[in-house]
Amino acid sequence: MKQLTKARRDDIHLLFDPPGPRARRRIRIATAVSLAVFAALLAFAVRQFAAHGQLDADQWRMFGEWPIIRFLLSGLGQTLLVTAVAAALAFPLGGIVALGRLARNRPTRALARTYVELFRSVPLLLLLYVFLFGLPGVGLTFPVFWQLVIPIVLGNAAVVAEIFRAGVLSLPRGQTEAAYSLGMTHRQAMSGVVFPQALRAVSPALVSQLVRLLKDSTLGYVVSYLELLHQAKVLGEYYHAVLSTYLVAAACFIAVNSALSGAASWLEARRA
Repeated sequence: MKQLTKARRDDIHLLFDPPGPRARRRIRIATAVSLAVFAALLAFAVRQFAAHGQLDADQWRMFGEWPIIRFLLSGLGQTLLVTAVAAALAFPLGGIVALGRLARNRPTRALARTYVELFRSVPLLLLLYVFLFGLPGVGLTFPVFWQLVIPIVLGNAAVVAEIFRAGVLSLPRGQTEAAYSLGMTHRQAMSGVVFPQALRAVSPALVSQLVRLLKDSTLGYVVSYLELLHQAKVLGEYYHAVLSTYLVAAACFIAVNSALSGAASWLEARRA
């Protein structure tokens, strides 16, 4: 492992020259100035919040009450539910689209590429508006939960497809040739030999993609879905404690995202 780490450092050094004494001194000065400016801005923000009573104990005491905790936990549970369902649908769909992108049939490749380019380019918020206002106009209506989940799935499946495709293309060509030598067809080689190896290679990236799915769920306010951020908004406006409520919600998101990022790092370390 140490030899691998050293090899990676050597590879990085090949990309650029290490900074000299003057450059290192400028970097240290720039870092110190940036930290000082950040600390000053943070102190100013805290002072302004304190001056307007946003840091008073009354703004935080309610978070020790079980009804308030349960209200926020219900929002967190809905956020995790949207993330789990969207991941369970987006990842397999992304795999199918990736297989289409790698197919030998030209119309299939063109169709898969069109899907990827379309849904990678269209903002998720616009997709939500289509499901909220556009489709009901032509007689297609969905429950609130699916008005949020389906656009998230469509957008993220396009990204997942490119992750899978990159994983397949990163594998040695000999893997595919070995499958062909055993008499496998292109579909059998991709589904039975190449794709499982690619899945293992891109597993850290897929876990990281869950972070994006989690953040996408915060757009639930558009369709009035009661996820964590929407619950925090309702709670903050009702108790006139918007800042403290949003900070608590942010802490919940940071905790979940940190757990997902840690899982991705663990998978990356195991793969190395």
